[in-house]
Amino acid sequence: MAQAGTGSEPGFPFSAIVGQDTLRLALTLCAVHPGIGGVLVRGEKGTAKSTVVRALAALLPPVDDGNGGRPARLVELPVGATEDRVVGSLDLEKVLRDGERAFQPGLLAAAHDGVLYVDEVNLLHDHLVDVLLDAAAMGRVHIERDGVSHSHPARFVLVGTMNPEEGELRPQLLDRFGLAVDVAASREVDVRMQVVRRRLDFEADPAGFAARYADEDSALARRIAAARAALPAIELSDTELRRIAALCASFDVDGMRADLVLARTATAHAAWRGAEAVGEEDVRIAAELTLPHRRRRDPFDEPGLDPQQLEDAMRDAAEQANQPEPEPEPDPDGPGGGAPEPESDGAPTPDDAQQSAEPSETERPGPARAPERQAAAPSAQFKTRLLTIPGVGEGAPGRRSRSRSAQGRTVRPTTEPGRGLHLVGTLFAAAEHQVARGRRDGRMLLAPGDIRGAHREGREGNLVVFVVDASGSMAARDRLSAVTGAVVSLLRDAYQRRDKVAVITVRGAAAELVLPPTSSVDVAVRRLRSLRTGGKSPLAQGFLKAREVVLREKVRDPQRRAMVVALTDGRATGGTDPVHRARVAATLLAGESVASVVVDCESGMVRLGLARDLATALRGAYIRLGELSAEQVAGVVRAGTSKLAA
Repeated sequence: MAQAGTGSEPGFPFSAIVGQDTLRLALTLCAVHPGIGGVLVRGEKGTAKSTVVRALAALLPPVDDGNGGRPARLVELPVGATEDRVVGSLDLEKVLRDGERAFQPGLLAAAHDGVLYVDEVNLLHDHLVDVLLDAAAMGRVHIERDGVSHSHPARFVLVGTMNPEEGELRPQLLDRFGLAVDVAASREVDVRMQVVRRRLDFEADPAGFAARYADEDSALARRIAAARAALPAIELSDTELRRIAALCASFDVDGMRADLVLARTATAHAAWRGAEAVGEEDVRIAAELTLPHRRRRDPFDEPGLDPQQLEDAMRDAAEQANQPEPEPEPDPDGPGGGAPEPESDGAPTPDDAQQSAEPSETERPGPARAPERQAAAPSAQFKTRLLTIPGVGEGAPGRRSRSRSAQGRTVRPTTEPGRGLHLVGTLFAAAEHQVARGRRDGRMLLAPGDIRGAHREGREGNLVVFVVDASGSMAARDRLSAVTGAVVSLLRDAYQRRDKVAVITVRGAAAELVLPPTSSVDVAVRRLRSLRTGGKSPLAQGFLKAREVVLREKVRDPQRRAMVVALTDGRATGGTDPVHRARVAATLLAGESVASVVVDCESGMVRLGLARDLATALRGAYIRLGELSAEQVAGVVRAGTSKLAA
């Protein structure tokens, strides 16, 4: 844990930061009203995200802890923190010394009335993110664990920073951050010069630089304190509340959290500018901070808010705000009653997707008959069930396969070394020997053999390598549309499971790694949508390339387990005996103990069953494209990969 505001070394002043006005405003509003629920800061490396956050703590009002005032703290949460460290646990020293069951507060208690800063929040375990967001929204932490019942206040400004290139947060977690800000380095030369000049001046003389901005920072601190004091008296009229509700409805956000956060943010902004009531200006600014990240229902939606769309929504909301209360609806059985016939929106149905996956034409093996062309648009996507790798791994935190993890949930005590202390298990192991050791009262008598480690289990993210056959035999428009739709669905699932993905396409004379292993799944979708098709089908090169990717990634990240998903009709072409060479390459890939599934894209009256033979060579699962439903995918993959665990 790192703390700011208690040391003698001055930090970079908040008022000296150049640019990043939106980020500074979002942080200031959360300082005025911590109930907003925190700020998520998304941006590339080197955009002063951490500098701005650390400077904020110095502006918060002093904390009265019963011993006089102390500066507000900045508490930094490391990515590898355990749940015990975050929420607290039994006080081991008191238990062993006095036999007294006492609670040891965690980082949430330390952050009370200060700032809790989580760098790379997208890499944090999801259940820990839930704990942080719950505490930020409620202002209190309740602990029921290890026989201890405890509750303490935890009002803090929660700030999470992340680089989207390292993977996104799930939409469910995005929604729970009150505000979100995207930051980027300015492209204006004068601004960039000013940023560098101030940073160099600060490094040359931190104390002198801080002194030059001390008056401005003090004025900001007084203004935050005044806005906090004025907050309860700020009026939020029904007119502005109707405007807020209309805005959230126009952007079709899920649930009511957006309405509540928008209302709190608008109220905080009114207090910040010294007004007595919330006005249209406050609602507009609050909407710019509250709504953009809540519009992302899909990992592949573009973030942000179109200014014209916001302008149109504000105009419509103004009309709603000025409308009188609606009159009661007429009797549905009276004149004009009855429900209108529903209109079709033209969206494809599951049956449409099934038909597109099974075109009626008959295709026979042989060289490509069509020239290279752009891929068809993906067909309707669907929700996939969990594809898991058998056994228990030790990979990076995620949501796919079972794993042993130092940050996971404690499952049971263990005698294995290096697993951290399982306190209750240790005490139970020692308790049965107390009489034999001569204990009558006082301290519990421990021996080295009593120590129990904590066996923790969580979920890991995996490497999912997609091998997509884009050859001429796959180029029928309807079929390729269904294939790309299936891949996009599986990529969406990989995003939600926090996997790394790689995409290999097979066409022409070679296999191409169009996307090296990455956590940015939306990049994979963009590459897939620009996929070129046509030519021969060198499947052997595709499996060899997949093996190469798996082995190379194993060197970089030895603990991350891999799964290969191949979408092909199995009709290898090009060179001498291409079908046999494809099976040999598949056997080599299987020798690396990689879980795999083959999605058979063959269609038509005549079926050669070549994709099934490839699945056998891979010792993996097999399924036909037209049967790619959520339940069937889960069952097939579990059945196919169970061979690897034997």
